[in-house]
Amino acid sequence: MPFEVLWIRMSLLLGVNIDHVATLRQARYAKTPDSPHAEPCVVAAGHDALAGGADSLTLHVRGDRRHMQEADALRIRAEIPLPLNLEMGVTGEMVGMALKLKPDFVCLVPEARMEITTEGGLDVLAGLANIRTVVACLQNAGIKVSLFVDPDLKQIAAAAATRAQMIELHTGGLSNASDDTVATEMSRLIDAAMAGHAAGLQVNAGHGINYTNITRILTIPHLAELNIGHSIVARAVRVGMTAAVREMKDLMADYPA
Repeated sequence: MPFEVLWIRMSLLLGVNIDHVATLRQARYAKTPDSPHAEPCVVAAGHDALAGGADSLTLHVRGDRRHMQEADALRIRAEIPLPLNLEMGVTGEMVGMALKLKPDFVCLVPEARMEITTEGGLDVLAGLANIRTVVACLQNAGIKVSLFVDPDLKQIAAAAATRAQMIELHTGGLSNASDDTVATEMSRLIDAAMAGHAAGLQVNAGHGINYTNITRILTIPHLAELNIGHSIVARAVRVGMTAAVREMKDLMADYPA
């Protein structure tokens, strides 16, 4: 059997990324996101995700503010009793916002103005000194830090060198793989997860995970949390956010603890 599970799996956590609820709101209310009439409401979406069994919420306040706004992050932090994971670029502006927001977790990600969504992992090797400084600054404020990285062993080693507590493996390569490249992408992810675990890092995963490829994702060893956004928000258009989150949690629960 391909990708046979040969390890003891701990219960996986689900972080629900609600960025694209804000994307939909911005389509109509880009100039007035704080209006009481602005919908859909990202705070309501967060409460619905909580009701569906989300273990945490993830949001990304980008430099271009294309979806989530700082005010959204502050409201979600104040009003929803779930751990908050802030995705952010490695910039002074975003470090300042994180220190103000005080999320439970930060995930450092690459950010390019013209990209539609995050297109790859952070180049930790190239930015090691700066990233290490940012990691230390956030950790000194009591914030746990993750690095969003491609399943590349050199990047995993560099991530460990920053002293971050976690990595989030970029699963976009697998989600976009053709039938003849799936095995290669799975091998890369498995090797990266094993290397991260061996280095003492908590191993999370995210990007492009959906209700179909979740079966492959869950054969990756040592995963602690999945961060899933677009597919859950898309499913929520049909069945509602609470049901969409619950369906994903049910799929995750099918695998041995």
